[in-house]
Amino acid sequence: MARPVTLFTGQWADMPLTELAPLAKELGYDGLELASWGDHFDVRKVLEDDRYAQGRLDLLAEHGLRCYAISNHLVGQAVCDPIDERHKATLPPHVWGDGEPEGVRQRAAEEMKDTARAAARLGVDTVTGFTGSSIWHKLYFFPPTSQEEIDEGYRDFADRWNPILDVFDEEGVRFAFEVHPTEISYDIFSTEKALEAIGRREAFGFNFDPSHLYWQFVDPVKFLNRFPDRIYHAHMKDAARTLDGESGILASHLPFGDHRRGWDFRSVGRGGIDFEAIIRALNRIGYDGPLSVEWEDAGMDRVHGARESAAYVRGVDFEPSSAAFDAAFEREQ
Repeated sequence: MARPVTLFTGQWADMPLTELAPLAKELGYDGLELASWGDHFDVRKVLEDDRYAQGRLDLLAEHGLRCYAISNHLVGQAVCDPIDERHKATLPPHVWGDGEPEGVRQRAAEEMKDTARAAARLGVDTVTGFTGSSIWHKLYFFPPTSQEEIDEGYRDFADRWNPILDVFDEEGVRFAFEVHPTEISYDIFSTEKALEAIGRREAFGFNFDPSHLYWQFVDPVKFLNRFPDRIYHAHMKDAARTLDGESGILASHLPFGDHRRGWDFRSVGRGGIDFEAIIRALNRIGYDGPLSVEWEDAGMDRVHGARESAAYVRGVDFEPSSAAFDAAFEREQ
């Protein structure tokens, strides 16, 4: 059976779910990865009103869709981050509160616990998201940064996320962390360190997104090979490196879509990522979960892009072989 092709709704949060659900089906999707912003999935409403969760499921079923994962990237970001005014625009008012940084981080942690509870009530066993990081801004090591400062950042991550993961364990839900610049891990080495910090507990795995690895010159297939038992969800998202001798991979403080950037996101199949190699690696490690299109391309109409992305993903996916191709040549002696 082919993997389900789903649409991550985060980039469609301006559209009510009542409009997005029929559109997603028409565009060729089997289900949704519901974002916990816009009106797509309200964590508090799930816990306060039993009818709300069933209403979400009924709405999707009406259009032949399922919910395969819940995303709470924006709140997860605030658990470990140094908090500033940028977070106010992305957090629910009850998490932002008065904006006092430690209060925001603690409320964000409680909201992530509630996200696990809400996902379980919806019958969904995977929550995708970010962790934030107290040390991302120290990645260049100047002014001189001691190893103790970096180790303290990983201890802070473990101290804040282990109690959250305890609730995930209680609810039978897994956290699929998206390895990503600005998070506690952003490449293979920093990911190993994050796993070590939390004792490699099983509640914590990965939402594999090749785009963020590719533009950093990290091979996405090597990531899959390194963490085969931790791939709990997969994003299909493309990127292009457009280095021209003037820009670098740090994007030059230029906005997404600016042609002068050294890299940018692309509609799936229109960038530089080798998705066939990724499918072969996913087959090799036994991943049979959804392939979730996170559509981001500042130069393309999103309906056009989401439609062609669904078709592309469905076309590039294939089942692994159940027999060696040359077995047909064998003869009984």
